Amino acid sequence: MSKKDSDSSRLFDAGCLVELLILTMILGGSYWWFIERKNIDLSQVISNTSVVSWFHDKFPNLPIPFLNSQEKSTELTSKKPSPAELTKNQTDSSTIETPLPTPYSEKKDQELTPSQPSPAELTKNQPDSSKTKTPLPTPSSEKKEQELTPSQPSPAELTKNQTDSSKTKTPLPIPSQKPTINSTKPQNNFLDAKTLTPWEKKQIRGIYLSRYYITNNANEKTIRERVRYYKKQGFNTIIHGVWGNGCTMYKSEVMEQILGAKSCPNKFNEQWLVWLIDEAHKQGMEVHAYFEKGIKIDENSPIFDLAIRKKWIVPGVDKTYDKIEHYVLDVEMEEVANFFTNILVEFVKKYPNIDAVQWDDYLGYHAELPGKVDRTANLTKFTQRMIKEMKEANNSVSFDICHHNPYWAKKYFAADWEKWSVDRVFIQVYNDDNFQEELNYVRKYDGIAISDKQLHRLQELVNDSNINSVLVFPVLEKPESAASRVKSAL
Repeated sequence: MSKKDSDSSRLFDAGCLVELLILTMILGGSYWWFIERKNIDLSQVISNTSVVSWFHDKFPNLPIPFLNSQEKSTELTSKKPSPAELTKNQTDSSTIETPLPTPYSEKKDQELTPSQPSPAELTKNQPDSSKTKTPLPTPSSEKKEQELTPSQPSPAELTKNQTDSSKTKTPLPIPSQKPTINSTKPQNNFLDAKTLTPWEKKQIRGIYLSRYYITNNANEKTIRERVRYYKKQGFNTIIHGVWGNGCTMYKSEVMEQILGAKSCPNKFNEQWLVWLIDEAHKQGMEVHAYFEKGIKIDENSPIFDLAIRKKWIVPGVDKTYDKIEHYVLDVEMEEVANFFTNILVEFVKKYPNIDAVQWDDYLGYHAELPGKVDRTANLTKFTQRMIKEMKEANNSVSFDICHHNPYWAKKYFAADWEKWSVDRVFIQVYNDDNFQEELNYVRKYDGIAISDKQLHRLQELVNDSNINSVLVFPVLEKPESAASRVKSAL
């Protein structure tokens, strides 16, 4: 080998050793950095050294982790995404079907989430009908004919079947759109529309007077003065009891045929309702005939013994209200259905100028009656027939109901009143439990009925333009006092 070749070989070997040394340093350094990367921030130590700069210039595409991370961080902080980029991958909410609360609808026969107490809570003192056979009540051998003791329902009676807010916080189902009802709008407000107060703008401003209110032979002067008094207190409608506990508060031939007596045993002037209607119409007011207690009676009813003998009563005791045992007349029986229908037809013929008749939640079967029989369809059939025949006798009379909201009425009273073809519906809310939820139903129908215990709610109801009518049921005091408090509250 020549000297020249030998020198070249040595230079080559030296060059290789340098490159291997550099490569070993890089690999060793990389391995050391890999295992110590969590403890040392190399970017602060060597990111600006000449060696790194040389490597970066020599091998621009070689990934150097700490340099690349710095560059990416700079890019992220310096570049602000556009609104289009921000929303590019965002979910389009219009394409997602969000499940809504299921409303009550007569077109859907489905179970709604209960918002009211269960039947067991409503009648927690009632025996289990599946274990105990409830006999029919036994008629008394002798019943003294005596005047029924005048009384208003106690607050406990009105609020017994309302939800206990301490036990349940479940909101009521959202009501469905109001079904078609034969709407009747009375023109009984003789005031200039430009000067009406919010209270005076209500279609019906009504007060309930019990059927006992005209007992003891109230004379014509008393009745006419009474009408004018309620007019001055701001009311335009008197809802007066004409029926209750199985008998009429007027002379009735239908009652005489069935009972042998023309009316309830209470003392009243035969012309009382004629005077009441006449004076009310003179004052620009209306009179609605209130069929108190509907299809229910108690042991004091003049027809109680007759109903037992004829087996008109549904087996079991209706304990919808505390301390009162009611018995339900079975309108599925043709004889009973005919009795009620004939009473109603006779009434609208006898008093052709009456503005409306009103029935309440006593037109219904309590859910806890023995046998667990679903009487909903038959009650609907009976009510439809009764309304139809009433309209044929006097089409100018409105058939109204003051009942529970449609969900509760159907579930606990077999009263599917949305199918009854009534003219007006007032939702009774005699308790503050779930009051705001109940207003969802009130706004869908024709108004609300409250007791005089809830007059602190009156201003709220008056100011709500979606509530068409407000009815007041006195339970704490006499109607005159309740009416005065209504005026003072406004």
